[in-house]
Amino acid sequence: MSAYEAFSLAKKLNNVTSRANQLFQHYNLRTNSRYLSTSTQSYQSRNELNKAALPAIRPEQTQIHKAFRNATHLLEAKPSSVFEMAHALNRSKIQSRTLFSNSSSSTSRIMNYRRLNKLEQEANSFPQDATKQATLYKEWLRTNNPHAVIARFERGDFVQNEACWQYYIAALAQTGKADLIWTRILQKLEQSGAKGLLKEKGIPKEMIQQAIMANTRQASEGAIVTGGNKANPIYVIVEEARKFMFWKALRWVGVTLTYAFCILTILSLALENSGLLKPATTQTEYEPVTQSTVKFEDVQGVDEAKQELEEIVEFLKNPQRFTELGGKLPKGVLLTGPPGTGKTMLARAVAGEANVPFFFMSGSEFDEMYVGVGARRVRELFAAARAKAPSIVFIDEIDAIGSKRNPKDQSYMKQTLNQLLVDLDGFSQTEGVIFIAATNFPELLDKALVRPGRFDRLVNVPLPDVRGRIEILKHHMRKMHVASEVDISVIARGTPGFSGADLANLVNLAAIQASRESSKEINLRHLEHSKDKIIMGAERRSAVITDESKKLTAYHEGGHALVAYYTPGAMPLHKATIMPRGSALGMTVQLPEMDKDSFTKKEFIAQIDVCMGGRVAEELIFGEENVTSGAHSDIVKATDVAKRMVRYYGMSDKVGAISFDNEDMQLLSAQTKQLIESEISELVESSQARAKRILTEHRDELDRLANALVEYETLDAQEIIDVLTGKPITRSAVPISNEQKNEESCTPALAESIQQIQMQCYNLYNCLKDLQEQHKANYTLEERTNTIDNVCNLAKTICEDLKGAAKSVNKRDYSQFNSENDEEEEDDDYVNIE
Repeated sequence: MSAYEAFSLAKKLNNVTSRANQLFQHYNLRTNSRYLSTSTQSYQSRNELNKAALPAIRPEQTQIHKAFRNATHLLEAKPSSVFEMAHALNRSKIQSRTLFSNSSSSTSRIMNYRRLNKLEQEANSFPQDATKQATLYKEWLRTNNPHAVIARFERGDFVQNEACWQYYIAALAQTGKADLIWTRILQKLEQSGAKGLLKEKGIPKEMIQQAIMANTRQASEGAIVTGGNKANPIYVIVEEARKFMFWKALRWVGVTLTYAFCILTILSLALENSGLLKPATTQTEYEPVTQSTVKFEDVQGVDEAKQELEEIVEFLKNPQRFTELGGKLPKGVLLTGPPGTGKTMLARAVAGEANVPFFFMSGSEFDEMYVGVGARRVRELFAAARAKAPSIVFIDEIDAIGSKRNPKDQSYMKQTLNQLLVDLDGFSQTEGVIFIAATNFPELLDKALVRPGRFDRLVNVPLPDVRGRIEILKHHMRKMHVASEVDISVIARGTPGFSGADLANLVNLAAIQASRESSKEINLRHLEHSKDKIIMGAERRSAVITDESKKLTAYHEGGHALVAYYTPGAMPLHKATIMPRGSALGMTVQLPEMDKDSFTKKEFIAQIDVCMGGRVAEELIFGEENVTSGAHSDIVKATDVAKRMVRYYGMSDKVGAISFDNEDMQLLSAQTKQLIESEISELVESSQARAKRILTEHRDELDRLANALVEYETLDAQEIIDVLTGKPITRSAVPISNEQKNEESCTPALAESIQQIQMQCYNLYNCLKDLQEQHKANYTLEERTNTIDNVCNLAKTICEDLKGAAKSVNKRDYSQFNSENDEEEEDDDYVNIE
């Protein structure tokens, strides 16, 4: 074959390959590319699709390989360079028609060509090596070139083995040549002699042919189906790695939960605003209290406030009395005052006296987490009140919704207040609906809320005075068993600053204390105990306090009491105690005889003197180095009083009658600040000097008062005066505990005896333990007897030591102790021997 013919053949092959490319594009495989986007499986997917695309151009491939075989027979030798060039050209044309291509496809084709070329050269160099032939067949099948396997195998120039035969059959099945498979298998059977064996077994030839054709048909159909056509499209499923499947499932769950949360939130908001989640609130949530048991006679100590509200009751009972003369009833009443003074009780008393429905709500019940709920509840509340007119609407702690508006506030807070303002302005005087509100902080309310037309009356409910406290105590004690000798005025004078709720608590605590003591009635001592518990705190009788600490506390509290007794302008003493109460080890209480609304400069200075009395007493008795930190609260209080005198009350001659708050102090000059500080220090130091002079002059009285506090722990005002004047105290002292008695009567000799007894008891325990072990180990009787003798001797020694200790404790009771101990000794000896 000439070179010209070889190149003509190559050109013809190129034309055939171009025709195959056109057929491939015309066939246009339709696959489900949705599963081919996974990056980890894209390379494998491309290979599978390339394999599936090859059968579509199989007829043209057959013509190409027939041309190859013809060229090979013409050359009558091994494949020449022309054959290799045409073969490579064919393979490159086919491989270029893939469903996927990238920048590295050309490099991959070059690498595959070199690998196949190398394997083919090795197989041609060793035609008798069946392994190399099988390797070449396998690589051709892997690169989708079964026709090359068929052509090389059918030439018969190379040795074959079982693996080569299997690759050849696989190539026939892949190309769809099922009839050739049957022929080749029969030839194989004839060569191996198995055909005659099948005839001997009676297996007909048709049955063998049908079985082979069925298997080969399935293989060929599978190969053909993998090629894909319009009737049988290719379905590609890419298996993802486990970690990618896990993250994919996790993302799906996260997205699903997010959408579900958003949907549920939107639905809940819609249902809440539409009111479908609740029944009609006008008839359920805002049902009025139609029967109020509180009357005006139950409200004591606030006569002025009660008088203001009695006019409202008269209007509700007889409105024509006010409207005939052109008068108008106030639309709203605002009750202000400290906690516990009876604001809510006054509102209930109005409803009880007028016998009208009473609607009650707290300011914190309007707003919730949803926007618009507060405004809706305000509308529904007033709508229910209008439906039940005449009625009373009472909102407690109105500052929760009526505080001053701020641009930084949330919109729902403004909506609630705006709706309240609208409903208050919407009232007419003939509707018969009274709006009452209560607050402890009227200065926090919005000005639009408290203006006339909404709240026409501001009623202040102050703390009760002495007369009011007496009335409140009588009211709470009327249903209790109180002793006839109880003077309520004493308790009322001793409870300045108590509100009505505090007084009710005092009476209740007194009743509980009387019941605890199994008393049939409440006496003055029970009331005093309850008052001290509220003012000073509960007693801590279980606190462990050393004698040294108790003595120091007694002198400290005695210094306060003594300075208060001898200082003009100081409040009268109420009680001094060294019993720990709350966080204090001791306390000196002063109470005014009557309520005081203001204090003089003399009284302020007396307060500072009394505060410094405790620290000065510690310095006089124990020295400056032994002063404790117990005076910390006294120094803080003294400094605060002096600071208020100089900065706020104008009670300093050098500073003058000028007030300086904290903001003003930052703007003052250094000289003015130094002047203010020097005046404050001067007041405290002068008070300390006066307290030191008083305690030095009355040192004996200080000692007597401290000893009395150690002995009695608590002294009232009259007992303090008796101690200072040298009079005896009629009541018994605080009993000393048994441990204190034992500690006081325990001499050094007795302590040594007790220690010896303890050692002997320990030895006795060891002997008894040895005796028990000997009994378990079956010791002899003689060995047990020796141990028993030792036990008896130790027991006698312990008894003698106990007799000696008893003599040192109390010689008077020695005879009785001796006789009892002798009897016990005999019994013990008997028990020990047994």
